[in-house]
Amino acid sequence: MRQDLTQTIDRIMSAYPGAGRDALIPILQDTQEDIGYLPREAVVLIGDKLHLPVSKIFGVATFYNQFRFEPKGRFHIQVCRGTACHVKGSLKVLERIKRELGIESGRTTRDGLFSLEIVACIGACALAPVMSINGEVHGRLTTDDVVRLIKDCRKAAETGEAR
Repeated sequence: MRQDLTQTIDRIMSAYPGAGRDALIPILQDTQEDIGYLPREAVVLIGDKLHLPVSKIFGVATFYNQFRFEPKGRFHIQVCRGTACHVKGSLKVLERIKRELGIESGRTTRDGLFSLEIVACIGACALAPVMSINGEVHGRLTTDDVVRLIKDCRKAAETGEAR
């Protein structure tokens, strides 16, 4: 295992002296915040430190949709599936994104360009349906808007522009 990952987990664990299973979620949250996702090696180290089987840790982490097991893409897309967005067609928006990118929610494209996440609410209900790309909210979306936004991101990546 990478030495820097071991040091990171040791530093995080030091904030939880005598930690047991009850500290698992905050430890996973801190790990993901620090690393950006939960790599398998980190889960193994946490299991060793907490004397918990890796399967139990993955069981807890997969129960909560806040945890990722892959790094975010350069363009992290969050699709709102709250009530207002649902009523206004966010499922069609989500399905189009999945088809355009060839990934499911919680995954990252092979090229590392895009990651996709479903969220319960973005907080822009009046603009439903909405999604955000790297925190920038896009509202009143149609499936054509989704294709255009993804194309814009690809173009920005090719030209080296920030988006």
